[in-house]
Amino acid sequence: MATGWARDGAVQDQIDASIADAVERARSHLPVGESLTHCEECGNDIPEARRQAIAGVRLCVSCQQEIDEHRASQGGINRRGSKDSQLR
Repeated sequence: MATGWARDGAVQDQIDASIADAVERARSHLPVGESLTHCEECGNDIPEARRQAIAGVRLCVSCQQEIDEHRASQGGINRRGSKDSQLR
């Protein structure tokens, strides 16, 4: 059911685009290549178990946690454009 000037399926298209963007963003943050033995940020040793569990790991757990917390605080993309979604 379209409303106003929107065509049928426009809302689902927005949802699909948002999901595709989120998946692409998550994939772009995955490590690639050979794992490092020492953290890129602080220089601490990266445990062998972490290097085997995550291919291409470049950061120790604490540095990775800081980066993840920073990314989470940045929020996502608001595609809706309604007043309600902008006020949240």
